[in-house]
Parts: sequence; structure tokens; C-alpha cells
Amino acid sequence: MPRWPPWPRAACKGRAMLLSALKILIFFAIVLVLTLGAMQLSETGHGLSMVYGSTEYTLGPVQLVIAALVVVLLGWITVRLLGLFLAFLRFLLGDETAINRYFARSRERKGYDALSEGMLAVASGEGKLAQDKAAKAAKFLDKPHVTDLLAAQAAEVAGDSRKAGEVYRRLLSDPRTRFVGIRGLMRQKLDEGDTVTALKLAEKAYALKPKHAEVQDTLLQLQTRQGDWKGARAVLKDKRQQGQLPKDVHIRRDAVLALKEASEVLAHGNSISAREAAISANRASPDLIPAAVLAARSYIAQNDPRNAGRVLQKTWSVRPHPSIAATYAEIVPDEKPAARLRRFEDLMRQNPDHEETRLLRAELLLAAEDFPGARRALGDLAEKHPTVRSLSILAAVERGEGGDDAVVRGILARALVASRGPQWVCDKCHNVMADWSPTCDSCGGFDTLTWCEPDTPAWGATASNGVEMLPLLVGAPHGNGAGADVPAPPVPAAQARATPPVPQPEAPAPEAGPVEIADVSPGMVPRESDYRRVSPGVGGVEPAMTVTDPEPAAVAPPAPEPLREPVPGVQGDILPVRPDVEPPEEDEMRIAGKNR
Repeated sequence: MPRWPPWPRAACKGRAMLLSALKILIFFAIVLVLTLGAMQLSETGHGLSMVYGSTEYTLGPVQLVIAALVVVLLGWITVRLLGLFLAFLRFLLGDETAINRYFARSRERKGYDALSEGMLAVASGEGKLAQDKAAKAAKFLDKPHVTDLLAAQAAEVAGDSRKAGEVYRRLLSDPRTRFVGIRGLMRQKLDEGDTVTALKLAEKAYALKPKHAEVQDTLLQLQTRQGDWKGARAVLKDKRQQGQLPKDVHIRRDAVLALKEASEVLAHGNSISAREAAISANRASPDLIPAAVLAARSYIAQNDPRNAGRVLQKTWSVRPHPSIAATYAEIVPDEKPAARLRRFEDLMRQNPDHEETRLLRAELLLAAEDFPGARRALGDLAEKHPTVRSLSILAAVERGEGGDDAVVRGILARALVASRGPQWVCDKCHNVMADWSPTCDSCGGFDTLTWCEPDTPAWGATASNGVEMLPLLVGAPHGNGAGADVPAPPVPAAQARATPPVPQPEAPAPEAGPVEIADVSPGMVPRESDYRRVSPGVGGVEPAMTVTDPEPAAVAPPAPEPLREPVPGVQGDILPVRPDVEPPEEDEMRIAGKNR
């Protein structure tokens, strides 16, 4: 603030003091003149003489002063009465007068009193009282943009959505309240579940006030629900430019939206644009697992395994995930288990102590039939953190090493009630989803899914990409051997719905009947439609049956046979298999059968 030099301020101050002194002198002069006049009149003793109708009236000095005052008072009263009469005439003619202003002020006071009481009623939740006060305020006040707003809020509190909608539509006609009307109608449509109309209203409200935080969040949420990823990215960019969103949060959410947009572009057949968008999303957020998977598959489609492996290894170092391992296997789909184990060392080396790395190493060693190595890789995970996956691996190791059937079945029984391990869990509502999505199916939260283990087991959620129970090859039990008559533990109904159907043999036969195997390329996860029925020994195909939960049927054993010691690798035992590795060679199976 600029500072004035001292001399102008001093001059102004002196001028004010001089004016005050002059007023005091004038006042004293008037008092002095009146005092001298009164003294002069009292000394002379003369008064005022008036003759009216042959009668003389003599007024002394004091009486004269009183008479002058009475005359002045009567004149003032006369003027006021005359003004009042003229004002009454103007009032009758319709002109604005003091009477009009008096009644207008009275009506305005009553209207503002009703308005304040209605606002208090809305705040306290008294909808009926608020509606009455809003009607009274509208009667006394000529301000519809204020009284209509109170009427809409009062109708909402009272639960009269139809009345509130009518008032909000009236507010659209006034430019001052158009945004309020659009916002109110938008909230009504959201409550009714009409997201399509709510999205259009949110776009209009956003056009009127692009910096309104609530409208931005609502529009972004509706756009993600409707799949308008391009529009959502534009809103997200505006929030970042307005400083309402941190830079790291904007980069993460923009990568999520770019990934979903790339997925839809790929679904429409534009693979080139989808690949570029996926690679861009992965660069923006390397810890976004679906973006890393899509980017790696884009590099694989371009015959660029080096960059595909580099992308997956970088993501594995930050956040290991079964989908990363499955995509890493797709880089070289036709390779032997031993070669795959050697190639996966580069991936597992990025995060060697993580639980997912230990489980992956154990599965790869199981595929290579290195059961002691698989047990060492698994370590004490099955004891410290028992999950469906770790217990299934332990059961496969026990069977591969020739363990007793009762032990294997006991481990699998524990797996039925064990945790399913990490899954996609919403941070807001704790909903468990089978696959990643930018929005939660339950609460609609954006970018709230986290790969973690839920607090409570969710048996109804279907896991995928290697998270389900380790696939096993199950054969018929041996004669009267140990564990042949042990019934399988009951499977919960939700677990049975969450896992693929398991084909059950109707009755034991001396010869193995047709079985179902997955007709997919190595490295791909089989679906239910990929299974076909084949006969053993036909076309060089080994019989196999992929299940997730063991449900052996208690059937009558065939003719008694001498007990035999279980040998690892025998057809009919439980052997570990993974969809992304090749099954054991046919020659090895024949040699194992001969040794038996």
C-alpha cells in the first residue's frame, strides 16, 4: 500500500481543525445574539401590540417568543398534513408513496422471516414445515430465484420428488439458477438409477461450471460407468490443470483409462492403435498389471520378445502377479519344462523373496518333475500362509514323492477351506472381483481394485490366471491300498460354483474309458469349451483330467490285488501339470509303467 508524503496529510488535518473552530464560533455568536436580544427586550419593557376588532392585544417579550414558536409549530403541522393528503391522493392513483414503502417493507420483513425459518426447518429435517415457510416466503417476497430454491430443498426433505423436479425445472429459466436446476435434476436421476440422463445433465452442468469439484467427480464416475473413456480422460486432464489432482494420481488414473480405452479399441479390431495405447499406459504406470500384460502381448504380436520380457520383468520387480508369469510363458510357448525353468530365472531374479516368486518356482519345478526341488522352493509357505495354491502344490509334491494317499487327501481337505490367496479387492467396499476392472462392480469406485488377500474368504469369486487351485491329474485309486476307501471331504456349495465342473467316473472299469483333455496350445489357459473327450492311447494322447478340487467317488474296489508300493510318475497317480507347460513325454510314461 503506497504511503503519502507527510505534508498533504498535515494540510488536511489543519483544514479540518479550522472548520471545527469556525463552527464553534458561529454557534457562540448565535447564542450571544439571542442573549443580547432577550436582555434588550427585558430592559426596554416594550412588547408587541396588536389591534383586532377594536381590541388591543399587547404581548410581552416572553409571550412574543412563545407566540412565534406556536405559529411555527402550527405551520409545520399544516405542511405535514397537506403532504399526507397529497401522498394519499398519489396512493389512490397508484404512484409509489411512503404508504407503499411502508407496506412493502412490512411484506419484505415477513418474507425474510419466513425464509430464515424455512432454511432452519430444512436444516432440521422438517420437510412439511419447510414447505409451508417456503410458500409463505414466496407470497411476501418477489425473489423467485431464492424462494424456489427453498421450495425445492423443502420438497426433497419432505420426500416429494415430483414437486422438487417441477421447481428445479422452473429454475432452468433463470440464468442465475440454471446450474442449480441442472444439478438438482442430475441428483434426482442418479437416485432413480437413470445414469444415461444423469450423464447428459452432468455434461451440461460441467459446461456451465467446469471448475465445480462435485460435478467433475460425478461426471467422471458416470463416464467410467458408461465406458466413455475418452471423455473421462479429458475431465481428468482438466482437474489436473486446475490443480485439483496431484500429478502422480493423475498419471496413474490416466494410465488406467488409457488401458481400458486400448482394450476396447482392440476389441473393435484396431490392433495397432491398441498396442500403442497399451505401451503408453505401461510407460505411464509400470505397476499397473493389466497394462503390462497388454503391452507385453503387443510386443509379442510384433515379434519383439526382448521388449516383452523387459516389460514383464520390470512389473514383476514392483508387483509380482500370476498374470505376469502366464504372459511371460507366452513369449516362448513351445519349450521344454527344463528350458522354461531356465528362462524364467530372469523373471524370478527380479523379486526372489516374494511369495509369488516362490510359488512360481515350485510350479516350474513340479512341471520338470523335480519334486525335492519343488519342496525346497515352497519351503514353509504351506504352514505359515496356507492357501489353496500352496496346499495344492504341497499335495502334488507329496504324491510325486510317493506319499501316502491319506496324507495327500488330508492336505487337499485343508485346501478346501483355506484362503484363496491374493485377489482383486475393492479398497472401498471390499468387494472381490475375478478380473481387474477400472471400476468396482459393487460400489462403482474408480481405480479402487488392489491385488491383495481379502479379510474374509470370498468363495463365490472366481479367480483366474493361475490363482485357482493347482491343476492335478487324477486317476482311479489302487485296489485296497491305503486311502482307497477314504471319502473326499465335502465341497462347499459356493466353492463348487466357483470351480469348473469335475467329470466323475460312473463305475470302475478294467480298462480306462474316454477322458477329457484341454485342446489348447502350450502357454494358454484352457476354458471349459476347450475340453474334448478322447480315448487313451488313441493318437498318442495321454489321458488326463484337469480338476481344481478333488472329489473322488467312493466306489466298490475291483478284484483284490496285492498291495504295491506307490512309485512317482505312475499313470493314475496325482501328477502336477500346468496349462503353460507340456505334459510328460509318452516314452517316459511307458518306462514308468514298466518299472511298476
